[in-house]
Amino acid sequence: MSMSEPEAGLRGRLVDVGVELVAQEGAQALTLREIARRAGVSHGAPRRYFPTHLELLSAIARRGFAELGERARSAIADGTASPRAQLTALGRVYLEFALANAGMYELMFRHDLLESGHLGLRDTSLPLFGVLVDLVGRARPDVDARLVAGALWANLHGVAQLWRWGSLQLATGAGDFAPLLRSALDAHLGPEAAR
Repeated sequence: MSMSEPEAGLRGRLVDVGVELVAQEGAQALTLREIARRAGVSHGAPRRYFPTHLELLSAIARRGFAELGERARSAIADGTASPRAQLTALGRVYLEFALANAGMYELMFRHDLLESGHLGLRDTSLPLFGVLVDLVGRARPDVDARLVAGALWANLHGVAQLWRWGSLQLATGAGDFAPLLRSALDAHLGPEAAR
């Protein structure tokens, strides 16, 4: 059963409002009531399109994954750079996205709050991880690429979170995250070969 144009428009508007709200106030502000209020509809209206709060959160997070995916595709361009160079570009995009979109970033990786299977969120998020796994496998064919990619991702996630809190700047004296990104890549891929 497909939605009529006005229904699709309202569904999209509810997600748009949620995207704006998470950007302004963070994931904790994403209540059905507040999204409905800001969209100018009754507090029960979102339930017509999103029977559960988790479904609305998932639709909002899907927008974040789509944006991050687009940035990732642009960063690795035509894929002709070395796997290490592509991983560096991907890591930079990931950290920049995390720091510029704190609320969305937090929501996107809270799979405990999201219905990733039912709404196709996994179809958006897992391919991004697949790109990371592929590049790690090409850079380090001697390792289990999924595990190393998972550890690298966790490392980058930690860098993003601790950078946002100001902890890494205090602890390391670093003025930007580039040296930390290089160190994370060295730790998981081995030191970069001399040029």
